[in-house]
Amino acid sequence: MLKRLDHKQIAAQGGSVHYWISRKEGVSDCIVFTHGVTANHTMFEKQVDHFADHYTVLLWDVPMHGFSRPYENFSYRDTAEVLHAILKKENIEKVILVGMSMGGYPSQHFAVLYPDMVKGFIALDTTPLGQQYYSRSDLWWLRHIAPMAKLFPAKTLRKSMAKSVSMTAYSYEKMMKMLIPLSKSEIIEQMRIAYEYFAKENREVDFAFPVLILVGDKDSTGKVKEYCRAWSMNTGFPLHYIEEAKHFANGDNPEQVNEEIDNFLLGLK
Repeated sequence: MLKRLDHKQIAAQGGSVHYWISRKEGVSDCIVFTHGVTANHTMFEKQVDHFADHYTVLLWDVPMHGFSRPYENFSYRDTAEVLHAILKKENIEKVILVGMSMGGYPSQHFAVLYPDMVKGFIALDTTPLGQQYYSRSDLWWLRHIAPMAKLFPAKTLRKSMAKSVSMTAYSYEKMMKMLIPLSKSEIIEQMRIAYEYFAKENREVDFAFPVLILVGDKDSTGKVKEYCRAWSMNTGFPLHYIEEAKHFANGDNPEQVNEEIDNFLLGLK
């Protein structure tokens, strides 16, 4: 229940960034959940219900999304610095990062800048930083996702986006609820900047902390499954498939996602 979270905000260079926190006294571990493009913090309500009784939980609307809009001069480095400012404000020294889809990129950039603060990273239906994973044609398609979205009427665009990432009625309805407040132009701009800056800021990384890759077994978003397989093979990071789940795996099968995260967290102790 998101009602248990305290809603706060912080001033950043591009605007005001909103976040939500539930503290568990006597527990040093903090799980930071970062949502995907065109979504917001509410996509993790099934995770909050599960983890808030045992961990400090922090969710945020990434700059340019949800309550954290409008926002100027977006970059993934800036998102990492904003997250660091939030954690500093809350006196949080160590985090476990959970990044879903686009949310994996602020998470990875944060881990590059502040590796000593990261205990572990759960990559949820996201893809790796690293030049070797992406061909020229991959980057071409990334640049053309937003222009192609312009061809759809707003209502059709929202429905097609929600349907493409969801296996269950819950995930579809949750995705629609996050998309409806956004105008067509806002959706397209969020997509354009998210993918454009991924390519601009992509870099080689080497993470020394534990990483778990989770991906829906029915995820048909772009080449996410293919990238995850290559990521796991290249690094040795474990890759687990979420059964009967598309791209919004933590909504389609929250029970397995939560169990996978539980097991990962137990391994960190």
